[in-house]
Amino acid sequence: MSKIAILGITGNAGSRIANELLSRGHSVTGIARDPSKAAARPGLTLAAADATQAAKLAPLLRGHDVVVSATRFVGGIDAATLLAAARQAGVPRIAVVGGAGSLEVAPGVALIDTPQFPDAYKAEAGAGRVFLQALRSEKDLDWTFLSPSALFAPGERTGQFRLGGDQLLVDAQGNSHISMEDFAIALADEIERPAHARQRFTVGY
Repeated sequence: MSKIAILGITGNAGSRIANELLSRGHSVTGIARDPSKAAARPGLTLAAADATQAAKLAPLLRGHDVVVSATRFVGGIDAATLLAAARQAGVPRIAVVGGAGSLEVAPGVALIDTPQFPDAYKAEAGAGRVFLQALRSEKDLDWTFLSPSALFAPGERTGQFRLGGDQLLVDAQGNSHISMEDFAIALADEIERPAHARQRFTVGY
């Protein structure tokens, strides 16, 4: 079993990823500005830190096999800080909860650049695209960026989903969606059986 640190464990995605990893017997360290919002459980260690400060984050990451970043891109940790903290701590792998905005809906056309993309999500999606671009220039650390489908919300844990690459996944009705619970399965699977080293991939129904 692995020792995994999760940044943003009190968030919607981070809490579900923690649940999935703990259910599989992994040791999880949950890091958040206010970790008291996370329920104490066997196998879970909680720590308080501002993830945007590499020097404070690195000591908490030391000794872990993987660090999962589940913070928002706007106001959360950026790629340079995450990479610096992982290097200082000697953590070899990074897994990032990405966004759907940078996924392609046509060759060379990202979802964020389509007319129907909501203005309210553009700042977060744009920051996510910048984060991914920064990871793609990283040559030393192993990283994976998992983008959800367009609709990413709490729901059922079905275990039934598809994986893709850089293209947005849509179902037979033209909908693009994934529950946070099934997203957590896909991320935990990738941690246990790496198949997308230094790549972005996506998950959807």
